Amino acid sequence: MTASPPKPIHCLNGPNLNLVGQREPEIYGHETLADIEARMRRRGEQIGVGLVFRQTNHEGVLIDWIQEARTAASALVLNAGGLTHTSVAVHDALRAVSIPVIELHLSNPHAREAFRHKSWVAGAATGVIAGFGALGYELALEAAARLAASPDRS
Repeated sequence: MTASPPKPIHCLNGPNLNLVGQREPEIYGHETLADIEARMRRRGEQIGVGLVFRQTNHEGVLIDWIQEARTAASALVLNAGGLTHTSVAVHDALRAVSIPVIELHLSNPHAREAFRHKSWVAGAATGVIAGFGALGYELALEAAARLAASPDRS
């Protein structure tokens, strides 16, 4: 009997992230979400982890994907976009996840408008990476992979 391959890391992206590279590039950068996905895939190959990468503009779809990750993923990287600051439902879905969860932001929400200072995701996340632009995705992937491989996941 051969061992099954490790579960992939799921990277989920919420509303408006399909416009990264076009929308407010002075805040979010010039790389597109496709560019970021390619960076993550290259880094995943280097460190030996699989990747499921998705984006949706719909809260319910994002929640469905979070629930799917409970059993299909070894860890979850989540850039919930604006839902970070508004969605108790996303928070509740994350509370049902027992795998490591990395909250991710391209910009630093605490250096921006006051309404972005509250995160409903953070209370259910293992850790937060913010303010590093597209590089943050690679950092989150590495953190998620290490946490998933750790017996105590901390």
